[in-house]
Amino acid sequence: MGRRLENPRFARAYLRLAPQADERGVGEHRDRLLAGLTGVVCELGAGQGLNFARYPASVTRVVAVEPEPTLRVEATRLARSAAVPVAVVAADAAALPLADGSCDAVVASLLLCSVDSQAAVLAEAHRVLRPGGVLAFYEHVRSRSALVGLLEDVATPLWTRLAGGCHPNRDTPRAVTGAGFAIEALDRFGYSPGGLVPPTAHVIGRAFRG
Repeated sequence: MGRRLENPRFARAYLRLAPQADERGVGEHRDRLLAGLTGVVCELGAGQGLNFARYPASVTRVVAVEPEPTLRVEATRLARSAAVPVAVVAADAAALPLADGSCDAVVASLLLCSVDSQAAVLAEAHRVLRPGGVLAFYEHVRSRSALVGLLEDVATPLWTRLAGGCHPNRDTPRAVTGAGFAIEALDRFGYSPGGLVPPTAHVIGRAFRG
């Protein structure tokens, strides 16, 4: 994965900042991402487990993969009070400990910006999904503005080192289709947490395994 498997400094910052972002609109994005999912779900890079309380009752079980130990401790705690049964697993999204075709849905939430190889992670998502299974993804992506996109390209080497492997200039929808998924719905929007922070490009999408 993009961030090292053990990155306590990044994890401590994320534990503090992610709930604040949820209060400033990200929580609503999570609700949109998860709405309508059913059956067995694999959540990639679950972080501290902020999605757990938002899964609909139609989900029967969540296998939440998180490689970072500090985040995984908090995710395990939140799993105990989750809306649906959640098993938190120490694993890499590029090497999932799940059988082929064993999941009805895979969730990627603010993850695909930070993995070393989007292709490897999406190939694993494709493998563990049953035919017709859903990939639900919520990510920030490269701007369609030529100028902003160029600035993101320039900033990426430094930002990646500072922000747990995050790449602000990735074209994630293209990577999803390149992995053999068919995108059925894709919402592009700008999001800012407020203050003087300018909006950045985000997507929420649903894609299906053929």
